[in-house]
Amino acid sequence: MSRLKRVLAGFLLALAVYCGLDPFHHSGIYGFPNFVSHKVHLPDWSKIPTNKDPHNLLQKSEIKFLGQVHGPESIVFDPLGRGPYTGVADGRIIFWNGVNWTDFAYTSPHRSAVCDPKPSPLAYLKTEHICGRPLGLRFDKKTGDLYIADAYFGLLKVGADGGLATPLATEAEGEPLRFTNDLDIDDDGNVYFTDSSTNYQRKHFMQLVFASEYTGRVLKYDPVTKEATVLLRNLQFPNGVTLSKDGSFFLFCEGSVGRLTRYWLKGEKAGTTDTFAILPGFPDNVRTNQDGDFWVALHCRRSNSNYWLATRPKLRDLLLKLPVKAKYQFMIFIGGFPHGIVLKYSSEGEILQVLEDRPGKVVRAVSEVEEKDGKLWISSVLMPFIAVYDLNSSSS
Repeated sequence: MSRLKRVLAGFLLALAVYCGLDPFHHSGIYGFPNFVSHKVHLPDWSKIPTNKDPHNLLQKSEIKFLGQVHGPESIVFDPLGRGPYTGVADGRIIFWNGVNWTDFAYTSPHRSAVCDPKPSPLAYLKTEHICGRPLGLRFDKKTGDLYIADAYFGLLKVGADGGLATPLATEAEGEPLRFTNDLDIDDDGNVYFTDSSTNYQRKHFMQLVFASEYTGRVLKYDPVTKEATVLLRNLQFPNGVTLSKDGSFFLFCEGSVGRLTRYWLKGEKAGTTDTFAILPGFPDNVRTNQDGDFWVALHCRRSNSNYWLATRPKLRDLLLKLPVKAKYQFMIFIGGFPHGIVLKYSSEGEILQVLEDRPGKVVRAVSEVEEKDGKLWISSVLMPFIAVYDLNSSSS
């Protein structure tokens, strides 16, 4: 790299980190109130909530299974309350039996020695297409079957005894599933799931984040016809999806734009969408608790630099061509270092609780939050552990 390019890259990195220190400073939209471009379908960021957790309560989380689970994305408990179960970076779905972790299921029929344990979750990126990468997990409470969204092998399910999962859908309406991400199941066995991009696979997720392209889809799998159909197209990195408690709608996240969208399944609005919430950062998964509230996991807050770059695609494309390592480009585009944020929304879209670890001392990133028995089970596709937060500690 030439000296000029190194200086330019360093300047941009410093600017990004600086802008990321206080993403809600200045008036208006991060000090840039007039730059929202409706041509690229960006949300109205003037509605971004400024709620924060002044006590960084996520630092009270307990780190569990350190070094035993690499890159857990989704956490589920079976209909009998056993678990947790989680999908890890080497392609396995594993089960905690109360004493140790045991293998439960696989999504790939092509597993080999390349899937053997590696030192970190990111070390598996080059072999994920061989080993599989289970992301979203959901149990069918009626049948006990586990449904799996695998980034490379599509939508699958496996029985209560585990083993090699059976593919249900690998394409929809003639278009292959390239980045199957998350799912939920209604009472009739219909599966609602996301395909984050028709161009990029998960191993290229950094490029997908930077490109901000709109080829993501939300789909429905019908267990009667055994076919998947497209409900929504032209979305930017759709990922987490969850049904409301009464089944009248489901929510899904658009990761790059930071939006939580509601898709109506029943009533006069059936088949239509509206914006449920504009999020203050980059969401991954969303989960419904037993009270009908929604837990949303954010990788980090949106910063000044990210907003500014999001509205300037030509500049963003130019920066992507710089000879800078991916992790530094990530910092430039995100606007600093990621840190764990969890938001709790009511069924009406009101923020009920904010939990953070801004310094990233304990919970450095969050992919999903599963509430069970007064505790939050917090997973991250980037971390080698699961964090458990006691909700009673919020009031202590």
